[in-house]
Amino acid sequence: MDAKTLQAYDSAAEAFADDWDSQPAGTDLQSLVRRYFTPGLTADVGCGSGRDAAWLNADGFPTIGLEPSQGLLAEAKRRHPDVTFRCAALPELKGVADGTFNNVLCETVIMHLEPSAVANSVRRLVEILQPGGTLYLTWRVTEGSDQRDDAGRLYAVVDPEIVFAALNGADLLLEEELLNSSSGKTIHRLIARKHQHDH
Repeated sequence: MDAKTLQAYDSAAEAFADDWDSQPAGTDLQSLVRRYFTPGLTADVGCGSGRDAAWLNADGFPTIGLEPSQGLLAEAKRRHPDVTFRCAALPELKGVADGTFNNVLCETVIMHLEPSAVANSVRRLVEILQPGGTLYLTWRVTEGSDQRDDAGRLYAVVDPEIVFAALNGADLLLEEELLNSSSGKTIHRLIARKHQHDH
């Protein structure tokens, strides 16, 4: 993850977590997860405060939250003690074995990566899926050039073509751009299913 972004999260983890937890639940995310995810072990990559991981876990998808920020990890563990959280960062996701998960959720994370790391990150998200597993991936759309917010967080321009190519032939089930009701920002969303048999 981009170093300045990580620093921003670490230095104000509680405030970020409070902010996310106070936002209305992502009902569109939840309905899509119920529609496309299959029962089984699920990863929430870049899980932040652990809000989505806790919902997944309670909704029948046993979930492991993966988060590179030690500050946010501590918040997630404190807020959701019944969920498993581990430190892991894209693009490597060290310590996570290929083919581990039935489902991978990666909600508005990849625009915080150096643009050069996006393709490898998306490939890795597919690699940690079991054959037939489902990836739910979103990112915030930044127009023009890479930007930083007041906290120093990177919002990089993500080229959708790079993302599609990195899916390594996984089948695209859904792809759309929409306005996020809570943040008012444009979000690019896709859901892809890994092939049952890798060739």
